[in-house]
Amino acid sequence: MSEIPETAGDVVWQSSPPGSIYDYIRVASFSIGPDGLIEQWSLRAEEQFGLAAAAVIGRDPVDAFMPPEQRPRGHRRVTEILDGKEWTGVVPFRLPSPDGGERAQGLAELYVMPSRTAADERAALCIVVDVRALRGIETDLAASQAIFGQSPYGFLLFGTDLTVLRANRRFATVFGGDPDEHRGHTVHDYLSRPEADRMSAALQRVLDTGESVTDLQIVGAAPGGSDRRHWAINLYRVHSGTGRPIGVAGLGIDVTRRHNAAREAADARRNLALLNEAGARMGNSLDLETTARELLDITVPGFCDLASVDLYQALLAGDDPAAGSSDGRGELRRVAFASAVSDGPLAGGEGGEAGEAEVGVGDVHRYRFHSPYASALRTARVHTVRGADGGLVHTTLAVPMVAHDTVVGLVQFARAKGSEPFGERDRALATELASRAAVCIDNARLYRREHERALILQRSLLPPGDPEAAGLDIACRYLPGSAESEVGGDWFDVIELPGHRTALVIGDVMGRGLRAAVAMGELRTAVRTLALLDLEPAEVLSHLDEIARGLGAPGGSQQASRVAHKSRDADLGEVYLATCVYAVYDPVTRRCTFANAGHLPPVLVEPGDDPGEPAMLLDVPPGLPLGVGGEPFEEVEVDLPEGALLALYTDGLVESRDHPLDEGLNAFRKTLTDPDRPLEDVCDQVLGSLDTRHGEDDIALLLARIQGLPSDAVGDWRLPREPRSVGRARELARTQLLAWDLGDLVDTTELLVSELVTNALRYGDGEIRLRLLRDRTLVCEVWDAGLVQPRRRRARDTDEGGRGLQLVGLLAAAWGARRTPRGKTVWFELALPDGDAPAAAELTEEQLLSMF
Repeated sequence: MSEIPETAGDVVWQSSPPGSIYDYIRVASFSIGPDGLIEQWSLRAEEQFGLAAAAVIGRDPVDAFMPPEQRPRGHRRVTEILDGKEWTGVVPFRLPSPDGGERAQGLAELYVMPSRTAADERAALCIVVDVRALRGIETDLAASQAIFGQSPYGFLLFGTDLTVLRANRRFATVFGGDPDEHRGHTVHDYLSRPEADRMSAALQRVLDTGESVTDLQIVGAAPGGSDRRHWAINLYRVHSGTGRPIGVAGLGIDVTRRHNAAREAADARRNLALLNEAGARMGNSLDLETTARELLDITVPGFCDLASVDLYQALLAGDDPAAGSSDGRGELRRVAFASAVSDGPLAGGEGGEAGEAEVGVGDVHRYRFHSPYASALRTARVHTVRGADGGLVHTTLAVPMVAHDTVVGLVQFARAKGSEPFGERDRALATELASRAAVCIDNARLYRREHERALILQRSLLPPGDPEAAGLDIACRYLPGSAESEVGGDWFDVIELPGHRTALVIGDVMGRGLRAAVAMGELRTAVRTLALLDLEPAEVLSHLDEIARGLGAPGGSQQASRVAHKSRDADLGEVYLATCVYAVYDPVTRRCTFANAGHLPPVLVEPGDDPGEPAMLLDVPPGLPLGVGGEPFEEVEVDLPEGALLALYTDGLVESRDHPLDEGLNAFRKTLTDPDRPLEDVCDQVLGSLDTRHGEDDIALLLARIQGLPSDAVGDWRLPREPRSVGRARELARTQLLAWDLGDLVDTTELLVSELVTNALRYGDGEIRLRLLRDRTLVCEVWDAGLVQPRRRRARDTDEGGRGLQLVGLLAAAWGARRTPRGKTVWFELALPDGDAPAAAELTEEQLLSMF
């Protein structure tokens, strides 16, 4: 028994199961007495007809409810019923209103059963059902049957215990059997455990809350099939006519095609996104290893679970990757690896077979000739490799990296077990990604090759190693402004001159790249050539100016001068302009002579200055840049104190778009406040403190700490113009060499001093000056006021003289002559017994005889 609450607060005791027909049809009853009048009127009759019992009892039912034209027939039926005859039929009726009018009309199905009263009189019991309710039930049943039985979608009705109460034909077609055979089954009979648990939870939630579930995605397989099917399930709770939940209805739609189409569209969008990302990220660094890592960053885990990149060892060494790799067995190096599921590297052998060694990043290895990896390298085609049983990898794509019809390496894209296998679109995408990466890697290879060539060029244009000079401690730095070519127009040089003097040069060719570097190389070569002539700094810049004007003209400087006079419409692209500072430092006097061609002034830090005080800018007239011409250059002599710091630099160090020149100069001067620090540390501090990474211009920095020759390392004497001066010179040289503990050089030095002093007496003029300098080598200088410089020549057999300079050239490590403001200086140089300078070769008998 169960209780059904009514709207009026009454309770109906019901023993029928939920879903009884009486939940949908309201049956009313009334009785007719022996007099043919209504004797009883049920509560259901009150609800159905809308009339209270007091308004109906005692009235003739025919007169009360039937239309006038039907009343005669109705009276006859009542008489027959009271005579004991049962009757069933459809009777039209009308509902009277309280004011005497008619409210509505309808049809009622009437079942009249004869009865007897307590006085054994004949009466009748009438059961009335509204025909409209019956027609509605009939229509609903027909519609329900049509939907349930003829629906193209699977339909299930679950009871409150979540077992199947009813299944339609479509469901049975998919899962087999007859629809009635599915009664009593649960979702665990159709789905895998995880999916069945999800479905059961959804059914229970709908049954408990009444909230519908729409588009619940369920994945499974039909009985006897292996293909994964996708269904969209809609669930809603079903109620009885009284509102009691009696189960859950489920409508399932096979959306496998829609899911596949959506997946293909998603794959297409993913592939397009990967290609766009690859185009945006790969190849920006022009570095092989970085490009390989960028490829893996793009594809893991968006495209695969594990991936690695192998490049031919020859490629990394800068050679042609095609050489020796046509059979796929060339040496490869693993340059990158990425994994979203494991840190272990991919195997280097076929399919990760047992016994194959794993390859780590940086390892060099080879693939076996018959392996699919070697075949992919050999044929330049993608190969699919199945993973080993019990391993992590399900499928691997071995994709060759092809750039300009040349295989440069191999990419492995692997998916772990549980992931979807690679399809044709995946193969096409992998090929495209590998191809793009290969082109970027090949570009990086070409860049690396050109970069190495540029570095070789740059090294050849700059002083080799750490420059050394007598009386100077030197440090230098060079930073190219062009990251692509690594070369530019800035240069510096340290040139050894006779007499332990040193030429310090710094310059800047306007422009960037190889064009400026070539011009710089020509100017640097010209500077070194002019320095060997031992010209004054102003003369050197004057010659450089002529050379710079001739760089852009086919015929050289003279042709350029003629063209400049004929036409002022010269091509500015062929104009070479440069700035330069040329300084000559004498360690004996610690005096430096400067000449400037439009360059920034040198900076000097004197010892003993206030540490907080900025360095001093030397007042050197700037002059015009090289290549302009028309104006002479001025020289300035500056006495430099012992321990002072001299800085030469280019404008890239102190000027940029964000920092004006004055601001950069002030910042540079403030970094040079401590002259006692090691020069290498000073260079690092300058480059670390200033904004030197803007990449707008080259940067050259040359620092020199002044360390003059000590007085005991210099021997200086003046000799009168008389024959006795030759012997006096030999005596002075011998005494000084013995004082320096250079007895091994006494004989050679005496001989050569005697020759030079004799030449000064015979061919020179004025007072003779003899000077010996000891530093890394021994230098002897003979000064006189004559302007004619000695010239070495081969003496004829009949000549009595002319062999002195020939003897000097044979015995000395080097010799030469230079002009001075008051005459000339002839000098020679000898290597110290423990020095590093090249020693003069011992004269052979043939050499001695050849002079006579």
